[in-house]
Amino acid sequence: MTPLVLTFPDFDPVAVEIFGLKIHWYAIMYLLAFAMAYGLMRRRLRHEPYRTITKPEAWTPADIEDILLVAIVGVLAGGRLGYTFFYKPAHYFANPLDIFKLWDGGMSFHGGAIGVILGLAWYAWRKKRPFLQVGDFLTPAVPIGLAAGRFGNFINGELWGRQAPDSLPWAMIFPTGGDVARHPSQLYQMLLEGLLLFVLLWLYARRPRYRGQVSGLFLFGYGVFRFIAEFWREPDAHLGILGLGLSMGQWLSLPMILIGFGMWAWATKVKVDDREEPVDNPEDNADGGLTDEGQAEAAVDPEDTPSQAQIEADEPPPGQ
Repeated sequence: MTPLVLTFPDFDPVAVEIFGLKIHWYAIMYLLAFAMAYGLMRRRLRHEPYRTITKPEAWTPADIEDILLVAIVGVLAGGRLGYTFFYKPAHYFANPLDIFKLWDGGMSFHGGAIGVILGLAWYAWRKKRPFLQVGDFLTPAVPIGLAAGRFGNFINGELWGRQAPDSLPWAMIFPTGGDVARHPSQLYQMLLEGLLLFVLLWLYARRPRYRGQVSGLFLFGYGVFRFIAEFWREPDAHLGILGLGLSMGQWLSLPMILIGFGMWAWATKVKVDDREEPVDNPEDNADGGLTDEGQAEAAVDPEDTPSQAQIEADEPPPGQ
């Protein structure tokens, strides 16, 4: 063991205890993630196309609150069920009540993503908004929340990385990882899937995009960065390395990469633009909102227009 190997800081997973109620750092990271997402979506209301959309109704802060609610339910329900079916199906089928023991840990991002997608689909149907328009609104704010979650994993000393060479300056010994220097893969994922993806996606979404391009880029970008980070993350002990030398996280990321790329390519081809042309307000028209033709007709005084009898009287008699 070399002096370069770091020892994991002895973080207390409980951030604060109030009247016997223990509040964990991981729960605080979740709250921080949703708070940051709320602030970022408030800014999204100023971006195109959301600042000009009026059909079926304009986007407002109330939409953000509704979307966050369905996202929270989707993350918790989908994340837990995803972990149940993807990682430990045999255990939970034999002990179904353990599914509700959230305090024991066990959440899957891919399951949470499916839960959020279903929640957004329900919200879009209820509000009569295009589903991909809703997805494009939310996804730029998601990676920063993922970064907070990965930092929560690091504080808990869980989901650590594979064995690293002792010469790696930031190799770390985790309390539950044995006397082995490991990659702090939680921080790798925080930087890749969280901060880097956030910067790239936020800058991309700042300019008007066709419907579905932002959502497609999110799925593709997360899948790629997660696939890369999994090379340093220790696979689940009960699963190990699966077919083709890939982990479960990598196998679950491959469909995201394909679907994301396909969605982005499709959106680029069909070119659905959600921006709406500004509508003139008749009250702003000094002539009462009349068209140019209407204004010309109104400018003519009927009394100044000769009647048919006057026209006939002025005509010379036949034959003269």
